[in-house]
Amino acid sequence: QAVQVVFFGVDGVLTDGGLHFSEEGETLKRFNVLDGQGFKLLQRAGIHIAVITGRDSAPLRKRLAALGVQHAVYGTEDKRPAAESILKTLGLGWSQAAAMGDDWPDLPLLSRCALACAPANAHAENLALAHHVTQRAGGHGAARELCDIILTAQGHYARYLTEAAQR
Repeated sequence: QAVQVVFFGVDGVLTDGGLHFSEEGETLKRFNVLDGQGFKLLQRAGIHIAVITGRDSAPLRKRLAALGVQHAVYGTEDKRPAAESILKTLGLGWSQAAAMGDDWPDLPLLSRCALACAPANAHAENLALAHHVTQRAGGHGAARELCDIILTAQGHYARYLTEAAQR
């Protein structure tokens, strides 16, 4: 209930973890719209979205910009310092953070945050450390599951759902 920021990885969390390359060598990524809607709902509830990823690409930057994600760190495998910098900027602590990660670079975040989550297809160590493992795999709505859990715990989900159905 105290979560005010949610950290997400990209490959294996917001995508299925596969890397697709164009003939020109550009990395292509597939994102799930369910996850994007979850991001919008969290932001509506006043919860910050933060993305920390080991890769950097134009498609990723465009997707995060389209979703209004203001806190993103690209091209780093050392995610703890990046997360701590974001927490400091927001004036928050680990007890107010949730994180979703699928592989070893995410373990420092999962081991420190109040709510650790892993997609169904995450590495075994992440699954073991997670407070919650999603039913869906990364890139297939796993991030949305975490968003819905937080929205429900904070009392927003039912109200937002009723408002959406009445439009």
